[in-house]
Amino acid sequence: MTKSDEKSDPGGDDRDSEIAKETELVCLRNRVKELEAENAELLSQVSSCQCQQMEVKDDRLVRRRRVRKGDKNSIPSHLISRRYVALKIMYFGKRFYGFSAEAQMEPSIESEIFKALERTRLLIGDKKDSCYSRCGRTDKGVSSTGQVIALFLRSRLKAPTGDSEGQVNGRTGERPEYDYVRVLNRALPDDIRVTGWSPAPIDFHARFSCSAREYKYFFWRQNLNLSAMDIAGKKFIGEHDFRNFCKMDVANVHCYTRNVTFFDVSPCQNSHEGDQLCTFTMRGSAFLWHQIRCMVAVLFMIGQGVESVDVIDTLLDTKKTPRKPQYLLASEIPLVLRSCEFENVDFICSTGAAESLRSHFKNESLTYQLESVIYQEALRNCLPPCNVSTEQSSCNDVEKKKKRAEHVPLLSRPTEPSYEERATKLKPRKQETCHV
Repeated sequence: MTKSDEKSDPGGDDRDSEIAKETELVCLRNRVKELEAENAELLSQVSSCQCQQMEVKDDRLVRRRRVRKGDKNSIPSHLISRRYVALKIMYFGKRFYGFSAEAQMEPSIESEIFKALERTRLLIGDKKDSCYSRCGRTDKGVSSTGQVIALFLRSRLKAPTGDSEGQVNGRTGERPEYDYVRVLNRALPDDIRVTGWSPAPIDFHARFSCSAREYKYFFWRQNLNLSAMDIAGKKFIGEHDFRNFCKMDVANVHCYTRNVTFFDVSPCQNSHEGDQLCTFTMRGSAFLWHQIRCMVAVLFMIGQGVESVDVIDTLLDTKKTPRKPQYLLASEIPLVLRSCEFENVDFICSTGAAESLRSHFKNESLTYQLESVIYQEALRNCLPPCNVSTEQSSCNDVEKKKKRAEHVPLLSRPTEPSYEERATKLKPRKQETCHV
């Protein structure tokens, strides 16, 4: 065959085209294999990210590999399953500067809770991303057995994003939900414990969804007149203006009317050397700053017999008494936020977590009782014996009468500025701040 014949052969072009296609197909297959290998490597990296559980086929336990913050392999927060939950919290407030961390005084209960949330990887993002809310903002030294907070936490929930019904009903597929109580209590200090959790609807707010709050204030009876204090305390029931029974925050609070629905004073089962432990129980929709401690301070004066029961009516009448008399607050240590009530919120605690809580509370109670024994031992051994004679007893009675005589009646004391006077002073300050 001549060159002219080869050039004129129409089948040669077809074979060259087929060879080129085969070569291109081989290249594409090789590229696909490379991409599959890269994809497999990426999947292995994703499977080792924080809080991803790996099921091991050789019957080993499920392992969790945690990735440090800033790791490029960490899962984006929007891809992590989460749910909105309410947590019920107990804390012994003596060593804390209040519940809120906003005062920037450490330690606070709130800061300790968020440290535990970060340590357990239950918190996704930061506090701002969690839609966090709290029911009560207890002061320094105040304790609680029923504080409630709400926020988004990591979940095993498999409901699609935005399926609020699935979040509330707890549809988590085959895997059980995290035991939030047990997980968090392992990371919290001994004087803070989570006692329950509950699924919450998206519109739930720990403060504004609360229908009632109940406080208890413990005290030793001594020579207090419980009957007079009970009669006086019942006068608080109902809707009243409590500006003379609180610390006014004029910048943030403009209405001082609150509704107290229940009041009771009663003895407890505990006693010490013949002295009975008693408690005030107060329930209402909401309370003002220092309201409980102000109410208790005035009730103690009534119980001591230095103020009449009718002083409550006078102080609640803000037209007759527009300015609060100056008096000291009752101690914060015996005050306890006992419970916060909500509709359609049922707190859950697993059997194992409940047993751990019982054991912990029992051990802590025994520890505090041992500390009490040490002080009792000091009373017996570190001080000379007290032999009280009849003459000394009469002297003590005279001293008590003198102290009672030194008491200045509440309505005769210097007063604090009224709400209107405080508000008037605050306006120029606001204007100066705006100009700056």
